[in-house]
Amino acid sequence: MIKTIAIYCASSNLIDNIYVKEAEKLGALLGQRGLHIINGAGNKGLMCVITDAVLASGGKVTGVIPQFMVKKGLCHPNLTTVIQTQTMHERKKMMADLSDAIIALPGGYGTLEELLEIITWRQLGLHHKPIIIFNTNRFYDPLLEMFEHTVAEKFVREEHACLWHVADTPEDVLRIIN
Repeated sequence: MIKTIAIYCASSNLIDNIYVKEAEKLGALLGQRGLHIINGAGNKGLMCVITDAVLASGGKVTGVIPQFMVKKGLCHPNLTTVIQTQTMHERKKMMADLSDAIIALPGGYGTLEELLEIITWRQLGLHHKPIIIFNTNRFYDPLLEMFEHTVAEKFVREEHACLWHVADTPEDVLRIIN
């Protein structure tokens, strides 16, 4: 039973509104179901949007954030719980350890790095948690094509080509979780 979900996503405020609206919808649905969200505790971009939507809908959000980011004023002020870490590596491990599933919304380098690392950990058998790529506005299509290319070129074995699920809508994400 999935009760706690780690969410990786953008911290940019410069993104198109379609990403904001879909993150708000997803956050509301997750919060309404009483799910506990684990994220990077950011007060900007989709990280802030999903936190606000989950909290407004009755859910809980634990933010995991390195101390240097807190000192820079990047921590969301209304999180249910804040866990401070020394490093980014500790942050990622703690987010993974606390979660039953992972959802990757669109994002930049940090989101992509988190997604690839959690897929790699699953490939290595370090966890068996569902990984959901929320492909809003077909954002992840180029990466998914690259994943297919790695299999076609034999850099990744066929059995590792299905370590994640792809969802196009917030409702698809919930169907996969259930």
